[in-house]
Amino acid sequence: MTGTAPAPFTADDYRARMARAAREAAEAGLAGLLVAPGPDLVWLTGYAPTAATERLTLLVLAAGRDPVLVVPTLEAPDAAKAAGAPALSLRDWTDGKDPYAVAAALLDAGGRFGISDNAWAMHLLSLQKALPGASYASLTQVLPMLRAVKDAAELELMAAAGAAADRAFEEIRRVPFAGRRETEVGADLADLLRRFGHSQVDFTIVASGPNGANPHHEVGDRVIEHGDMVVLDFGGLKDGYGSDTSRTVHVGEPTEEECRVHDLVREAQEAGFRAVRPGVACQEIDRAARAVIADAGYGPYFIHRTGHGIGVTTHEPPYMIEGEEQPLVPGMCFSVEPGVYLPGRFGVRIEDIVTVTEDGGRRLNDTTRELVIVD
Repeated sequence: MTGTAPAPFTADDYRARMARAAREAAEAGLAGLLVAPGPDLVWLTGYAPTAATERLTLLVLAAGRDPVLVVPTLEAPDAAKAAGAPALSLRDWTDGKDPYAVAAALLDAGGRFGISDNAWAMHLLSLQKALPGASYASLTQVLPMLRAVKDAAELELMAAAGAAADRAFEEIRRVPFAGRRETEVGADLADLLRRFGHSQVDFTIVASGPNGANPHHEVGDRVIEHGDMVVLDFGGLKDGYGSDTSRTVHVGEPTEEECRVHDLVREAQEAGFRAVRPGVACQEIDRAARAVIADAGYGPYFIHRTGHGIGVTTHEPPYMIEGEEQPLVPGMCFSVEPGVYLPGRFGVRIEDIVTVTEDGGRRLNDTTRELVIVD
């Protein structure tokens, strides 16, 4: 039920990504980029070590130089099989040798480098010791938009991940809710995501009744009751790209107040979506959604940002939050997910992944945003 497998990224794709990253680093005044195992390394090279360990693995990128991956000798065969390996050189080191000396030989002694957030402190501190004249900055701070703008192939994968999450929602709305624990419904959701092609499930929030007032409740042992609002928020990775969607359902007929709050959040979500267009600052998406909720008197109950970027991870820059002046660019993907959380009572959240187009935005989630009644 997973459909046709997408065409894999090629060595040329990874070569272009590494060249672009090195170029953007130079434009930002950096001597280069140092990329440890994690999502940045996967995106740049297609290489994901089985596990990040105390042995140094480090991709070194600098404009005008060929990319080099410093890797333990015992892991070099696996690194050589990565899709991006033909676009870089491997520099392996054996146990008993100093890997930081190997890496330092590739770096400008007095340069300033962006280093991926996944780098271990022990590796960074050892690099600082090997090159005391060099300095380092978080890659997320110096190049926050590196992975933010997706190309056409990436957008297809994002859309497929969103469609798979939508199929999971269409199925979960048909299962019994009342009389079952949140953990049971959460397990159903995880199974559905995998059935529809997800290789990794990152979260399955099932927050019923008063638990819905906690945006990150996830799942617990509470038995879902007739009359509960239930916030469902779920996602993960399909073919290496993320899904993340939220819908709020009701067990049996809702009250007038529950309908009113749900309608309010739906209107706020629509306002946030309609604010999406190239050149608009990220904070304007937050402002548009938040204004609807604040004007209705529920401002204090919208307690999180309106959205976050998504790609090879389910949370990444940019963020739809006050103070973020980064302009939207076609190909960016992020969530629009306002909510209202009434302590001790219930919560409502509605979330779609949206991508910026040349003249506006396009939703990657298409399930109904109306209040769904479940059994």
